[in-house]
Amino acid sequence: MAARIAQTTGAEHTAILGLGVYRPARVVTNDEVAGPINSSDEWIFTRSGIKSRRFASAEETIQSMSVAAARDAIAAAGVEVDQIDCVIVATSTHLLLTPAIGPRIATELGMTGSAAFDVSAGCAGFCHAVGMASDLVRAGTSNHVLVIGVEKLTDAIDFTDRSTAFLFADGAGAVVVGPSAEQGIGPTVWGSDGTQHHAIRQSKDWSEFFAEIEEKGTDAVRPYLTMEGTAVFRWAAHSLEKVCREAIDRAGLTTEDLDAMIPHQANGRIIEIMARVLELPESCALANDIEESGNTSAASIPLAMEALLRKGESKPGDTALLIAFGAGLSYAAQIVALPAWK
Repeated sequence: MAARIAQTTGAEHTAILGLGVYRPARVVTNDEVAGPINSSDEWIFTRSGIKSRRFASAEETIQSMSVAAARDAIAAAGVEVDQIDCVIVATSTHLLLTPAIGPRIATELGMTGSAAFDVSAGCAGFCHAVGMASDLVRAGTSNHVLVIGVEKLTDAIDFTDRSTAFLFADGAGAVVVGPSAEQGIGPTVWGSDGTQHHAIRQSKDWSEFFAEIEEKGTDAVRPYLTMEGTAVFRWAAHSLEKVCREAIDRAGLTTEDLDAMIPHQANGRIIEIMARVLELPESCALANDIEESGNTSAASIPLAMEALLRKGESKPGDTALLIAFGAGLSYAAQIVALPAWK
């Protein structure tokens, strides 16, 4: 008879225990980005809902922004660094293909031997990572998991590209996921639609770029993030209601139970459409951090969560729907209890 392999079990319930964010110091207005794309403040705001965004300096890196957000999240959670045995970094703008940035972040935070890795699911990466973190703790694989959503999109965009230059920005948000007396993270509803892979993508792969360098030398054009805005808008407007409703249903709740909705801050018009089709109660706070932060991809949901808490529009313990979508196209949603924050 074959030997029986032992299995672990973990916490019955999990929750987001603490939240921290990092917003770059430099505030960039619409007027500043409008010139190279022959646009205006009014056109940008009407199209996207953005009034300003943050651009990171050379010293504000993926690693430094992540560490700053993580330190505040750990402090807010009231745990020690040595209680965290896994770090998941959601990002699409760490420009080294290998190694992942997760291990370096863990080491700078003072962790020894913690698992650490990156996930790439575009703007949906943070919700993917929260779902994985909750499952790791419930399975007994990890005790506490640090989840970071971080982007430096200014390294990836062409500031003369009318489809992206005004949208994207930089920042980081982090949460600690761990055991809880009551369930604070609902089941994750996630998926992907590879038929829409072209909608948000890198303009060329690296092998194409290297071949272009050999042919054109310094006239070769590096890869940039590019987007078919209309395709993304239509997909999001018509596909995400079902995902949101399934996340609410699987958590055993109704829209009337929601205190807040925190969608990925992709576009102000998409956020309005999602809130309208879900028929949210008037008492439900709706995150609109895109107005001041732009689209920060995997960082947008923790940044928007912090903005709601900081402004007093929501409070720790409130029941919130998280929903994100992005390159892939990938999507993920879950219901969470809002955490303590710093």
